Amino acid sequence: MLEFFQRGGIMMYPLALTSLIAVAIIIERAISLRKRKILVPEILSVVENFSSLKDIDLARNICQKYSGPLSNIILMALDHYQLSKGEMREILEDQGRQEIRVLQKGLVWLETIAAVAPLMGLLGTVLGMVQVFNVIQDQGIGQTAALSGGISQALLTTVTGLFVGIPALIAYYYFSHKSENLILDIEKYTNQLINKINQIKMEQTFESLQESQQ
Repeated sequence: MLEFFQRGGIMMYPLALTSLIAVAIIIERAISLRKRKILVPEILSVVENFSSLKDIDLARNICQKYSGPLSNIILMALDHYQLSKGEMREILEDQGRQEIRVLQKGLVWLETIAAVAPLMGLLGTVLGMVQVFNVIQDQGIGQTAALSGGISQALLTTVTGLFVGIPALIAYYYFSHKSENLILDIEKYTNQLINKINQIKMEQTFESLQESQQ
């Protein structure tokens, strides 16, 4: 492995570092963006079975047992259930923007690595070709061993840069798409809860008016 790095030149070391960072981000995102971890079944059950304002305390206790974007947003909705529907949506949109940052954590670095790794490989290629031309200038074209060393450096860094950049780019698009789908699911269940709370409040107001008229 060390010989491989030496043949590739100095740019092999930053390429190796970027590949390790990319692998770490991919593993962390694969664990963190599991659907069951974000869309906790117990919390979804709370939303689907919510039928009365008396369920708020039970729903709050269940959400407090689980940390994550969905539970944080649902808790925010439960804490502000007395507000109007429009005011609740405004508060939850602000909270949602904060939770999106959690879902998309590390993806900017992954995108950066996907863009930078091939460029570092290209820089290694340029350095390798510079070495080739220096050998030609100093020793002529007869020194095949020295020439092959520079060409080898040029090819290895190019291949390594692409080898790091392509998987990083694929992983970036995959996790971006997955996080966007999770965000849409969170919005769906949050809107479902808001609509239920608003409907219950309207029914209670209607019942109160009827009792006052009687």
